[in-house]
Amino acid sequence: MGDATTSWVLGMDRGELAELVSAAGEPAYRAKQIMEAVYRQRVQTLEEISTLPQGFREKLAASGVTVGSTRIEKKFVSVDGTVRYLIGFEDGQSVETVWMPEGDGGEAGDGSEAGEEAESSLGSSGTKAHSENEEASAALKRGATQKLDGKNHQGQKPGRSTICVSSQVGCAVDCQFCLTALLGVKRNLTAGEIVGQVCAVLRDQGVSPPEDRINLVFMGMGEPFLNYENFIKASRLLVEGVGIAERRMTVSTAGIVPRIRDFGGEASRPKLAISLNASNDELRTRLMPLNKKWNLEMLMAAAREFPLRTREWVTFEYVLLGGVNDGAEDAREVAELVRGMRCKVNLIALNPGPGIEFTTPSAERVTAFQNILRGAGIPAFVRRPRGRDIYAACGQLKRTVEVATAPEPQLQATSPAER
Repeated sequence: MGDATTSWVLGMDRGELAELVSAAGEPAYRAKQIMEAVYRQRVQTLEEISTLPQGFREKLAASGVTVGSTRIEKKFVSVDGTVRYLIGFEDGQSVETVWMPEGDGGEAGDGSEAGEEAESSLGSSGTKAHSENEEASAALKRGATQKLDGKNHQGQKPGRSTICVSSQVGCAVDCQFCLTALLGVKRNLTAGEIVGQVCAVLRDQGVSPPEDRINLVFMGMGEPFLNYENFIKASRLLVEGVGIAERRMTVSTAGIVPRIRDFGGEASRPKLAISLNASNDELRTRLMPLNKKWNLEMLMAAAREFPLRTREWVTFEYVLLGGVNDGAEDAREVAELVRGMRCKVNLIALNPGPGIEFTTPSAERVTAFQNILRGAGIPAFVRRPRGRDIYAACGQLKRTVEVATAPEPQLQATSPAER
């Protein structure tokens, strides 16, 4: 982040590094050396950049320039191998970043290489999420004795590992089913702090793109489109510097309509996911107050006009809340909303937490909802719940440190019913 007397190299792009080098009277190629060291080698101090002359390093340090870094304050490891990192910054604020060794299937059906890999791992039914959660719950109950350290030697399959990144400290969107909303919003993250999360996780996991294929989702704490400039800059640095292909990155928005239009005009950008969660304005406004400003008509118009690249599909994320938005009529309304679009729907059974009034629907209701969408010709997939036991799953990020292990949800013992 840096302050009035220091500046981070982490977060600088090629142009900014070129200016830094030029101002110091060094040859232009020094900028490339710095970029390689900071983003590919992920050094943490100027002294580690051995390709730079000692005198130049000393000059940079004397002028208040540092590499800049994020630190891992705490680390929680799930029975399924998921790792939740509490990442700290210089001002004492912190966010959470999640490592999923085999992803959560979120990319399935989005038209990309990562999507094909995810779809293959899910299988044709798309219901693997529930069986895997049952396995994790059983492991917790019997007191699993296997030692998990969250490193990439746990049998992960290449190309499926996913990092979930935060864009703000807290969140201002106030989705009623999300633990992060309980924090409110503290501040935006800088581009360096966003990229720094990724670098910290890659160092800890011993993984190095582009040799190791990594998927990345901007779906952690915060609304990326309310920190648009820093998010866009970070995504470009992750492509040009770190080596993660843009086709392997996805950003999710609650529906900041003007920024969806801006995003469509970016020359280089991740894939787009939209958090839908309701099929009508009355319910969506209750669940997502943001809908008062940008309602479904406005949101769906922006989504339909979004310029898709070859083989690209828009993803709609839909969190299923027991007895609230998970009925057959809800599913039929969702199908009508997205009909005719090049899109797919990701279904997420609520990941519960303290302070959230909603409940997790039964596996039967999730499957019934999915089947209605598929019957209407809408590709629909169930995202795997990853790291529920350590508050690392979708909607659970709240910097929870008091309790390292969260209770598993009690699924409703109900059958699919018409509403």
